[in-house]
Amino acid sequence: MAVTPPPAAQGHDAAGPLAGLHVLDLARVLAGPYAAMLLGDLGAEVIKVERPGAGDDTRQWGPPFMPTADGPESTYFLSANRGKRSVAIDLKAPGEREFVDALVRWADVLIENFRPGVMGRLGLGDDRLGELNPRLVRLAISGFGDAGPDSDRAGYDQILQAEGGLMSLTGTAASPAVKVGVPIADVSAGLFGVIGVLGALVERERSGLGQRVSTSLLAAQAGIHTFQATRYLIAGQVPGPSGNHHPTVAPYGVFEAADGPLVIAVGNEGIWRRFAPLVGLDAADARFGTNAARLGSITELHRILNASLAARTVADWLAALRQAGIPAGELKTLDRVYDSEQARAENLIWEVDHPLLGSIRLPGNPVHYSRSALSPGLPPPRLGEHTDELRATLLGRVRADDR
Repeated sequence: MAVTPPPAAQGHDAAGPLAGLHVLDLARVLAGPYAAMLLGDLGAEVIKVERPGAGDDTRQWGPPFMPTADGPESTYFLSANRGKRSVAIDLKAPGEREFVDALVRWADVLIENFRPGVMGRLGLGDDRLGELNPRLVRLAISGFGDAGPDSDRAGYDQILQAEGGLMSLTGTAASPAVKVGVPIADVSAGLFGVIGVLGALVERERSGLGQRVSTSLLAAQAGIHTFQATRYLIAGQVPGPSGNHHPTVAPYGVFEAADGPLVIAVGNEGIWRRFAPLVGLDAADARFGTNAARLGSITELHRILNASLAARTVADWLAALRQAGIPAGELKTLDRVYDSEQARAENLIWEVDHPLLGSIRLPGNPVHYSRSALSPGLPPPRLGEHTDELRATLLGRVRADDR
């Protein structure tokens, strides 16, 4: 039974590299919705399915909330749901089965982040999805994965930052186990999920078939451990909190200039030879002549650097370090990041016209293509904003095809 796709929503930009692709977003909170949003940024058309009356959990997450005539809008929800149309239906309701089946047939990609087994109980297990749409790529994001003793546990970001080891790396000796200030477990799982989906779509061009792609917040944390993982897996070291300084490169971290913090990254010996004279050191000093030596004398090195750097302002140091080709930066709050000329030049802010809030600014997609234009498309939707439109379009066309 063929389903003619609904017409592209007004405001949907079909110029991205995924133009013509259809994504069905059954996910909640962040990892899954974030993945769906990124696919939408790349040109895919996204339908988000939400619970009637409540919607995505993040619609209630705040403050901050923005007041509207229809009630408050959560800025958290707005951060992960641009470019989507919203359908409010109960996936458990027998009366919605025909509509749900039509949505599945419409989709190229389905995204869900239920605990393992929930999709089967909803009548949307892999076998059923394959019957409805053999070309469907299914992305499943869970907290702890499909198998193992923890597979049935619910996973929220900070739980996985803790259980995935990240919090053990980000604190200081005075304040160990500090979480990252953004939901990095959710975001990294969403990013790995998108990578998996794109790979499955390429494979589908050869096989003609979809497949199930899965990842988890736990797996994503392991996926970003990089050199910290090999410190343990190969060298047998269990890394502890490294605070604001790199555990294996020196000097690399936050120092205090006369009027505020300054970040310096001396990432190789060439940089060290240019940097040392600026802070009154001989680059060949045996205490500091190699990276290993600098790490072995880190307390003395930091004492000398702090004394030298405290003599000039952040702006003075940034100018001097830039001229010498030494990577450095200042510690900025988000207002300074988004209000900077560099953010504007990199198109890091996208503006959309929200139906209740008017023009709003959102963080833009960080990817740029030489030929394909990206855009935010639709604004984050109101709960159930497109239910009637899509029900009439999809079910009407299914019935017409049946005849």
